[in-house]
Amino acid sequence: GQTWPFQATFLQRFDPTKNSPACSFLVVLKTMISWFRCVILILTKLFDFNLGTVTESSLWRSVDFGTTYEKLTDKVMIRTMLSYLYVCPTNKRKILILSDPEVESSLLISSDEGATFQKFNINFYIMSLLFHPTQENWILAYSHDQRLYSSLDFGKKWILVHERITPGRFYWCSCAQAYPVLINLCVCCLTEMQYITCRAQKCSEEGRQYPFSGRIDTNSLVVQDQYIFLQLTTAGRTTYFVSYQRGPFRNIQLPKYCLPKDMHIVSTDEGQVLAAVQEWNENDTYSLYISDKPGVYFTRSLPNLHTFRSLAGNLIVDVYKVAGVSGLIIANKKEDAQMRTYITYNKGQTWSLLQPPAKDTTGHDTNCNLPSCSLHLLLQMSENPYTPDTISTKHSAPGIIVATGVTCSSSIPGVREGVLFTLRVLLAYLVWFLDHGGALLAVTQSAVPTRHLWISLDEGRQWDKLSFSSTPLFVDGVLMTPETENHIVTFFGHFNYHSDWQLIKIDYSSLFGRKCTDGDFQTWHLHNKGEVCVMGERQVYMKRKPGTRCTLGQEYSRVVSAEPCICTLYDFECDYGFERQASGKCAPAFWYDVNLPAHTCSHGQRYRNSTGYRQVLLNNCREGLKYTLSPKMQQCKPIAPSGLQLSTINSQLTAVLGTNITFRVALLEKNFLHVDFGDGILVSYSNISRLGDSITHMYRVAGIFRVTARAQNSQGSDSSLLCLHITSPVERIFLSAPVVVIRGNEANLTAVLWPSQPRTATFYWWFSNSTEPLITLEGSISHTFTQEGPNSVTVQVSAGGTVLQDVKIITVKDFFRSLLLSFSLNLEEHNPSIAEWRQDVGRVVRATLSQVY
Repeated sequence: GQTWPFQATFLQRFDPTKNSPACSFLVVLKTMISWFRCVILILTKLFDFNLGTVTESSLWRSVDFGTTYEKLTDKVMIRTMLSYLYVCPTNKRKILILSDPEVESSLLISSDEGATFQKFNINFYIMSLLFHPTQENWILAYSHDQRLYSSLDFGKKWILVHERITPGRFYWCSCAQAYPVLINLCVCCLTEMQYITCRAQKCSEEGRQYPFSGRIDTNSLVVQDQYIFLQLTTAGRTTYFVSYQRGPFRNIQLPKYCLPKDMHIVSTDEGQVLAAVQEWNENDTYSLYISDKPGVYFTRSLPNLHTFRSLAGNLIVDVYKVAGVSGLIIANKKEDAQMRTYITYNKGQTWSLLQPPAKDTTGHDTNCNLPSCSLHLLLQMSENPYTPDTISTKHSAPGIIVATGVTCSSSIPGVREGVLFTLRVLLAYLVWFLDHGGALLAVTQSAVPTRHLWISLDEGRQWDKLSFSSTPLFVDGVLMTPETENHIVTFFGHFNYHSDWQLIKIDYSSLFGRKCTDGDFQTWHLHNKGEVCVMGERQVYMKRKPGTRCTLGQEYSRVVSAEPCICTLYDFECDYGFERQASGKCAPAFWYDVNLPAHTCSHGQRYRNSTGYRQVLLNNCREGLKYTLSPKMQQCKPIAPSGLQLSTINSQLTAVLGTNITFRVALLEKNFLHVDFGDGILVSYSNISRLGDSITHMYRVAGIFRVTARAQNSQGSDSSLLCLHITSPVERIFLSAPVVVIRGNEANLTAVLWPSQPRTATFYWWFSNSTEPLITLEGSISHTFTQEGPNSVTVQVSAGGTVLQDVKIITVKDFFRSLLLSFSLNLEEHNPSIAEWRQDVGRVVRATLSQVY
């Protein structure tokens, strides 16, 4: 090994009690130029705790596997403070470095792995970047003011995509249906609780699409692989939706009495969704659910999953999909306040406890036997990208699981097991895969300094102990490129909490001596406790013979053969609405009606009728029970309509006059439908689907309307109704009342509205000093006054969100005489069409009469 001193300290190892003056963040990028040349870029930032800011940044580059380093700071960033370093995932020659926006807002771009850089100024502060999964030059940038920008030339020019984007809710999407030429040039994002898609370079209002009508819950948009998920909460009840292969959104169907409080997407690879669902009776646990291929129908696989919250508040579910072997999943389940680890070899159809090791780290018997005692694994992901997770697997090393765990009866942490081959125990070590998964590298954890490392070439059976430093080193991480032919790793750490950074380059190629040939390999059969059929196949792999010191190479083929097995009951999972019994068979749940097809089925058509089973995705079994358990084509039978639901699209029962009102009608199957809108208009529809088709109608007058939907066929009918309030804001109210009334006699009072509000207004009446109003739905009442003298009458009207009032003073007498006056017939024609003129005429008449009498 070779030691190279690096003048910096590390924030994660900073101890304020040591009076260290400063610390740094370390960002490391390692890429390949060719098979024989490796570039390492290191960005450091020096943070001064006295000033409370970063005072210096440095960029270093090595082109000889870390033997020597060149400082690029003075060459590429004169008076520029660097902040973050990114590498293009599809072309690792391209590097992008962000400057500190508090000093300068710019980008440094390299197309030759950091040999040269170009500087480009930008007019916004970048908070995060998202690279396109296939196009090396396409980038999305999210700014501090919630704006989303796109670049098609690797950051040289930027175009504003949209404003008010929800943080972290923007994705590259396929938009083949809208723009078949630019299939991957689309962005989907969440803005103001609306899901929109548009072309990355043309996202004006006319270029946007809204695949989901209406608003959705904040932060609910998730785009993964072929699936898009979102949720909508109404009146405390959350509904989950999924779009498969960018098709229309459909309601996610969970078992009827699941009643989810929360849903967390665990995995969407292999064309299937694994979701953790917190059911109504769960508080600190979730249940694992597995979907069909479109991600619509879910069945429960394992209840009471252990979950916890990360420091950032994100939900962490203790579920791990093993790489390299299809259908292999490990999960931690909470049982009686104790965590126990379960494993499945058939994608969650059957689960079993992990077999504990026979010996402990000292070579003594563990005395741990199933089912009372088992092996418990930690399934946590490392927050440091340069240290391994507590469990790790590789596609290039099928069958090997390196994990940290303890037996249920043991209190010793840090046991690591190769579960599928033979149990190998390493205590308190960090382990990495080397040589395309053909070798293992182990060092003690960073809390313990060490001068040695261990390398195993036979899956942990034998270990070579090597010295890499004359002084014990706290190892904080390892840099490596395991997918290449070189055998170089770089350790970084520190001798003590006051020392500078140490980078140590190690070349372990001498351990191999040569490349492996055909005679260096032997076959290995994947099995499940002796059962050789796993996921419907007998899978045979190649692995290096124990004791053979040769390097595998990238061209090494792992799979020798995969022979299909005869289908058994456990090659199938229970279909939606069915539950696994103790006998292993799937039976209908008590709430599920087997006579109703799960999918849309119209009379005259055919559908695939479930037998209660569906073959596990990617399971390759043949014959046996395959025909018996597979769905059968069946003719759709006419059944009476049922489950008809009528609602407005926003679930509101009121609307403003003159606006379009969208009704949603849902049926269990397609039928003829008649809708009576209650205003004299009756419309008939055909082929209304179960997913909820939309119907639009506009009312011309205000009122309360009884809207009725009725579906019928030859077998029967079903109906649904709602009462809809159509209102119009009130502009004026006038209280029409007599000027004088006789005490003890009824007086008629009328509130005149403009415009009129038939059956949609509420009236509140106050008389004299009354504290509680009389409430009516009509604008006319009769009232008996009992107190002689002036009496006030106040009336308020509430309609269409508007409240108006009018007040009148009525004189109450024990006796008065009225005179009948006659007016000319054209009196109305010569007076304005307002109610006040009658009051003015009354004043003239009273004044005249007072002079006469």
